Amino acid sequence: MKTIIVSSDFSEEAKNATLYAIQIAKKAGSKLVLFHLHILSIHAVQARLPYKNILQSIDYAKTKTENRVKKLSETYDVEIIVDFAMGDYFKQLERVIQEHHADLIVMGMHTKTIEGDLLGSTTSEAINKIEIPILAVPLKTQYKSIDRILFACDLEKGIAQNILKEIKKTTKKFNAELRVFHVENKISELKSNIEILKPLEEVSYYYKNVQSEAVIDEIRNEMLEYKPDVLIMVPYEHGFWSSLIHKSKTRIMSSGLDIPLLSIHG
Repeated sequence: MKTIIVSSDFSEEAKNATLYAIQIAKKAGSKLVLFHLHILSIHAVQARLPYKNILQSIDYAKTKTENRVKKLSETYDVEIIVDFAMGDYFKQLERVIQEHHADLIVMGMHTKTIEGDLLGSTTSEAINKIEIPILAVPLKTQYKSIDRILFACDLEKGIAQNILKEIKKTTKKFNAELRVFHVENKISELKSNIEILKPLEEVSYYYKNVQSEAVIDEIRNEMLEYKPDVLIMVPYEHGFWSSLIHKSKTRIMSSGLDIPLLSIHG
């Protein structure tokens, strides 16, 4: 990975994700960009301040952001580029991805709540909207190393070649061990599943297939047993009506985890 973008609003989750991204960037030798979207305070909008005063408040916020990032750069001895933006979050995020040719976004993962499950979060929304891989980092997770990677997949829906190539590249980059985990209602032929995973041949991986209808529970059980450093999942799209009542497994897993979740689009 050549360029990593960490999206930060300087919340506790974002601060922790930034520290995680710094360590990944140093390990992988990647360029690191901190993306911050500034939002005018409701008080400034309601007060109808003169344009000059609004510009001053924006300049102050930008300087404050740059100083925060400068301190991080000095503390961890790593170069961090600041991208200070305003406007629509996802439009600006797409812009910074294109401008910096990014191949990974790192975001904080909020603690699981009922409200979060019902309304989602910026991170879970990004997982569905952004095409490049997103690494969602839980608040209490600290980077130590990436030695074990668990890829929880749905072979019945197929896996695009570019996904397997991205997983292979990530596994090799960190010299990690890979476990491919598949949950399905009925056990399919091992031969056909191994054929799908053929692009992974250059890395050492272990394939495990479990028969169950409780997919999320089985993934959580596998995480407890295997103790991976990163969980990889693929977000699948749903139709409009089904999306109102059906949350993807990736989105469900993007809250309440205690390890980073890497989502890769097909």
